Amino acid sequence: MVRRHAPPRRGPFGSRLLGPRDQDPLRLRIRIQVLLTLLLLTTNLLGALVVFVINTWAIPSPAPSRAMVVALAIAIPSYVVLAALVGVVWGTTKSLRALRWATQPEVDPDRTQRTRALRVPLHLTVLQFLIWLVGTVLFTVLTVVLQPSRALGTGLTVGIGAVVVAGISYLLTEFSLRPIAARALSDSRVTHQVRGVGVGPRLTIFWLLGTGAPVIGLLIAAILALTPSNDADLEQLAVVTIVVGAAVLVFGFLLTDLSARAVVAPVLSVRDAMRAVEAGQLDTDVVVYDGTELGQLQSGFNDMVAGLRERERIRDLFGRHVGQEVATAAARLGVGEIELGGETRVCSVLFVDLTGSTSYATQHGPAEVVAVLNRFFAVVVDEVDVHHGLVNKFIGDAALAIFGAPVELDTHAASALAAARSMAARLAAEVPEIGAGIGVATGQVVAGNVGHLQRFEYTVIGDAVNSAARLSDLAKVMPGCVAATAVTVEAARDSGPEGRAEAEHWAEQGETVLRGRPGPTRLAVPRVHAERLAEHS
Repeated sequence: MVRRHAPPRRGPFGSRLLGPRDQDPLRLRIRIQVLLTLLLLTTNLLGALVVFVINTWAIPSPAPSRAMVVALAIAIPSYVVLAALVGVVWGTTKSLRALRWATQPEVDPDRTQRTRALRVPLHLTVLQFLIWLVGTVLFTVLTVVLQPSRALGTGLTVGIGAVVVAGISYLLTEFSLRPIAARALSDSRVTHQVRGVGVGPRLTIFWLLGTGAPVIGLLIAAILALTPSNDADLEQLAVVTIVVGAAVLVFGFLLTDLSARAVVAPVLSVRDAMRAVEAGQLDTDVVVYDGTELGQLQSGFNDMVAGLRERERIRDLFGRHVGQEVATAAARLGVGEIELGGETRVCSVLFVDLTGSTSYATQHGPAEVVAVLNRFFAVVVDEVDVHHGLVNKFIGDAALAIFGAPVELDTHAASALAAARSMAARLAAEVPEIGAGIGVATGQVVAGNVGHLQRFEYTVIGDAVNSAARLSDLAKVMPGCVAATAVTVEAARDSGPEGRAEAEHWAEQGETVLRGRPGPTRLAVPRVHAERLAEHS
């Protein structure tokens, strides 16, 4: 029973927020523009707000003077708005220029364009850091001029904010640009090289932003509280601890969640795809949208499934040539374990040969002859498969089928007889243009690989094969065009209830000496045809 799995709740890029993989290029461009704008604006505004709160109430330093408060009230909003506008407009415009090819499906980007697209998150992060670095210098100088006692705390606070905002911007920008990264990484030459920040450095960034930066801030607060010029009391130190602790809890949780999503999403995409492959869906693939080792994992999964598809295609072709049972047995053994030779076993052989095919070919065109042969062989293959046999080979306008090898079949005789009767009826109805003789024989044969290790085939050799071929010639002039050895009918009768039921459809019809055999062979034909033969005699 095939196990069914619920469809994943994530989109092809790890989040439904990023849209489907085949979305309209214009919609993709708008989606990226909006996501980048909102994420960069929100990150900068929250960073500015946190820095202002910590610098005003958490850092143990003298209370800000009136002039300082007025200056900060004017400078902070002005700079934040200006910096956000510059960062968003300049950053997104430059990024979308580098990603223009990604919104044009007809464009086939070269390796340089793909690599440049994967570096966009890093470029935007550097831009954000530079903007905040300028802000750090600006506000530190402003504090030195207006209230020097607060300059150290201001510089350190804004500097830590620059690191935090830049790191978060990188993570969110990389998330927003996953659809672009997916197309850039569709080239295996790019995928097989780790781009950007790898998994290890990325986890280090998470630790630095969620734990390292707040703890550094707490250490700075403690150092400032110990300076001789600082008159911080116990209450103020308690406020510092509470504010920094809350920042660690809140930002630590948010960054841990980002970490989980960034690292786990590619793994989950591979897991879901593996479940689909396990259910037999070999057309499954994973969208490669991560430029790190995780992207290599996604790409490696796609390469693996491509190999499975190719192997299944070759196995299917192989099975069409030699039979699915032989193909399965060969695949189970492996190339190094296949040996020439075979094993002796008792099985039943069915041989079917067309009547007058040479004269038919001289009177009809090649296309018509091939069409008739295809209909003939289609009936043969269908009936042999239905009755659990193996079409071993096509010999011109004849076919050899085996029942009981390479897979053992207790009812091989009954199956061969049933296939012969059904095949004869269908050939008379579906291929009336030309006749065929069908012979069935049971006996001991050698079944195995014959040829050379570089080129061999699975076949059966023995008296039963020769007898079936001779019987097919004999059957061409008999009513019903089917003949079997009486030994086959007896073997069917001894194989169980189903065999006994099949044996009831057959009756012995004298004996004859087949070419190449020393003694007579007892014959059997379908009972309906035996009655007709008796009437004629």
